[in-house]
Amino acid sequence: MNRRTMILGGVALVGLGGWAVSRQMGPSSTQITPLAGAANAQTSNADVDTSGVQDMVMGDADAPVTIIEYASYTCPHCANFHNEVFKKLKADYIDTGKVKFVYREVFFDRFGLWASMVARCGGPEKFFGIADLIYKGQSEWTRAGEPAAIVEELRKIGRLAGLNNETLDECLQDASSAETLVAWYEQNAKDDDITSTPSFIIDGKKQSNMAYDDMKKIIDAALES
Repeated sequence: MNRRTMILGGVALVGLGGWAVSRQMGPSSTQITPLAGAANAQTSNADVDTSGVQDMVMGDADAPVTIIEYASYTCPHCANFHNEVFKKLKADYIDTGKVKFVYREVFFDRFGLWASMVARCGGPEKFFGIADLIYKGQSEWTRAGEPAAIVEELRKIGRLAGLNNETLDECLQDASSAETLVAWYEQNAKDDDITSTPSFIIDGKKQSNMAYDDMKKIIDAALES
């Protein structure tokens, strides 16, 4: 499967395809830089069927405004958004039926991919709760040390959410799922021109990370249009 091949051996995952992270930490986002030759790697997306990857959605399916967030579990700006801003967005717009919120993962590294596989392991019902725990504990699990230690910290989060070890092992060792998720991410990033995280597609228009008051203005304008 070319560079899409995900090799999961216990706790080791090798190869993430055609993208890498450039840790150029701007004031509010983490930049994504395509590897040399990544354009060639994109052609192999046709070899991977991503139709089974489910968008994780919160809110009324018929809400007048849709927000798609692109974020990475290893991005500190994404953690800040989810720990500080998202609760306001949820209370003001998602829970009130004004916004349908879609979360899409960006993979900078294998650790973010593992986190995604744990978050998705409990299905849509548990996804946002597990994602919340992953972001809250980001500074701990990302600094646990060796890959095995990082995986064990993520497994602890999964167990805290009610997943058992057998289920977590099955999810984390699913190389086909890992490969599919990366191909899905790459196609999404290409289609929506995602170059940093967090990024937002609000009412069809791409937006960079911003203060909540600025986001409110964009949402309110979309609701009035």
